[in-house]
Amino acid sequence: MGNTLGLAPMGTLPRRSPRREEPLPNPGSFDELHRLCKDVFPAQMEGVKLVVNKVLSSHFQVAHTIHMSALGLPGYHLHAAYAGDWQLSPTEVFPTVVGDMDSSGSLNAQVLLLLAERLRAKAVFQSLTHRLVLGGELVYHRRPGEEGAILTLAGKYSAVHWVATLNVGSGGAHASYYHRANEQVQVGVEFEANTRLQDTTFSFGYHLTLPQANMVFRGLVDSNWCVGAVLEKKMPPLPVTLALGAFLNHWRNRFHCGFSITVG
Repeated sequence: MGNTLGLAPMGTLPRRSPRREEPLPNPGSFDELHRLCKDVFPAQMEGVKLVVNKVLSSHFQVAHTIHMSALGLPGYHLHAAYAGDWQLSPTEVFPTVVGDMDSSGSLNAQVLLLLAERLRAKAVFQSLTHRLVLGGELVYHRRPGEEGAILTLAGKYSAVHWVATLNVGSGGAHASYYHRANEQVQVGVEFEANTRLQDTTFSFGYHLTLPQANMVFRGLVDSNWCVGAVLEKKMPPLPVTLALGAFLNHWRNRFHCGFSITVG
């Protein structure tokens, strides 16, 4: 008796479920490419600064800043920002209107509009995978006697604990690497090359969080022989943050220190 090979009717075969096409997450704006790495580095401080933030509504907020420095005259800045209802990511809300006015009457304003879900006024992004993002920025400028365009290509790869970013254009290249070691320690490395100024800079920064002490410590060292650090201390239950910073440039023999109070 031989073996018999039979074919089952088509109706009895299991059907493969259709593949679901899940939309890829929004990769964010071009200006936010190196944000994770830059947040690790301390912001340079000089003199004494008082900042008062006030949230007027879910769409509108203002900030008052008074800065006193030995290098210049005391200054006052009024910063106002309006955010619309169209939110694509935690850092992208459209439309956005930002304005800043100082004590001399100088006004600087910027308006950000969204033309489509993936189309900005100056950039178009495409997500390739959940980890790899490629994009580009085209800036066109024209004024009397001068006209030109600048094209910049960029890519970002995001892993579980680290993010690597690179953008290259006619003006140079900018690369950054961000690594989160644990809940308290973060480090960042930046490399910038400017072809127009013939200048190259390498920087290393670290971010240390002490939650039990309500303190944050940021430090940096770069290839220009500059070292700096900023210590921030929150004062709960008051909405007050104290910051003390110091920066030393060995190459130019310059030292800066500053103190700031932030309310709100």
